[in-house]
Amino acid sequence: MQDLAPVATLVDAPGLVPEAVLWDMDGTIIDTEPYWLAAEAALVAEHGGTWSHAQGLALVGMDLLESAVALQGCGVALTRQQIAADLTRRVAGMLAAEVPWRPGAADLLADLRERGVRCALVTMSYRVMVEHLLAALPAGTFDVVVTGDEVTRGKPDPEPYLRAAELLGVDVARCVAIEDSRPGVASALASGAATIAVRGHVPVAQHPGLSRVRSLETLDLGLLGHVLAGGIVDDLGDDE
Repeated sequence: MQDLAPVATLVDAPGLVPEAVLWDMDGTIIDTEPYWLAAEAALVAEHGGTWSHAQGLALVGMDLLESAVALQGCGVALTRQQIAADLTRRVAGMLAAEVPWRPGAADLLADLRERGVRCALVTMSYRVMVEHLLAALPAGTFDVVVTGDEVTRGKPDPEPYLRAAELLGVDVARCVAIEDSRPGVASALASGAATIAVRGHVPVAQHPGLSRVRSLETLDLGLLGHVLAGGIVDDLGDDE
């Protein structure tokens, strides 16, 4: 039986220390999903089509080239590569104006850095967009960065997380992944990483081996160690 416990009982609890924490970016560290939704709607409109909020939410966490197929189906007469580049340019422009932090993200990253826990960024966004986040953080926050244009198979395939662990030189099973989307959670779980889903724009259902939290503000090194040891935390219950 899984060890299911509320977050409040585990803060600062002693436990294992992850060899690394593997972070998703969009919707996890920064709340860029509204940026992506706006960029998709604008691009489809420019090509004479319509794009709903629900259609945008269905693509949250997906590989950009796979997402591009949906936009092509709504009349965007560009190649998948062109669509991915166009969306990236639009969102990067919005990020240059403002980096919308998720609550607790910057603090947890800083705490892990101070404690010597290595971190990797594992995102389906492209490198040109990721640079805006990296510029807003202290140098060395991430030991490794894996982006969507640097992998063959994106999320929900486990390749991005396996690639991050390989670059770090660690066993992915000794790492904790933090995600917010269904494709991201599927990718992380399939890689063998202990996985925590933070509540985002799209609900993530309960799944064997998955922990879920309302906010990154509830996470600390003790809780990460608890999850790595096989404990399951869920403070969402039936809310999701």
